Amino acid sequence: MGTTHGPTPALSGPTAARGTFQAAITAVTVLAALGLFVSACGTGGTGARDEGPAHADAVAGATTAPSAAPTDTPSRVDAVRLVKDDPEVSAEVKGELEPCVGDEYPIDVSYGDLTGGPATDVVVNVLTCGDAVGVGSYVYRKKDGRYENVFKAEEPPVYAEIDRGDLVVTKQVYAKGDPVSDPSGENVITYRWTTADRFVKQFSIHNEYSSTGGGDATPLPKSG
Repeated sequence: MGTTHGPTPALSGPTAARGTFQAAITAVTVLAALGLFVSACGTGGTGARDEGPAHADAVAGATTAPSAAPTDTPSRVDAVRLVKDDPEVSAEVKGELEPCVGDEYPIDVSYGDLTGGPATDVVVNVLTCGDAVGVGSYVYRKKDGRYENVFKAEEPPVYAEIDRGDLVVTKQVYAKGDPVSDPSGENVITYRWTTADRFVKQFSIHNEYSSTGGGDATPLPKSG
């Protein structure tokens, strides 16, 4: 779309703007075909990744079982309020976080152990209504009784999930001249929590799309 643990990392690139949101919505057909994003409109929709598939094919408002907490089953959080009250979240993303139908919000929540703390961490993805295009991804860590933002990525289309204790962020990319409906590929970036109380990029993979539906995975150079 500051914390007590240092600067919040974000994906590189231009700042997300309202026009970018509209372009991302136009690309929904390709996004859906690639299986990168699945609609989860609901006040507390969850999409656990730690112990299985990221999402189920669900109607708006449906939920899946959360992944295991470090020590026990996590308590559900009010993710909508968490995002709306977060000063780290941009006005553009907060503007997208409105009810789709009734009181059902376009938000996807996952629970799991990312930071090694005593409480379960929360990954929140803000999506567009209907199209389920990710416009903002955040990680919240509980400390001293409150959740604090320790990661954000606000360049759509973007989606974050938990994979075996790591934070994995997927973002589609466009080459010069690419129409918004036809991205050239995707970057899949893996982050890991460190003793410095921050996420650090471990490695990146670039998947190049082809007209035949296949693709080539190319490791990207590691950066800070």
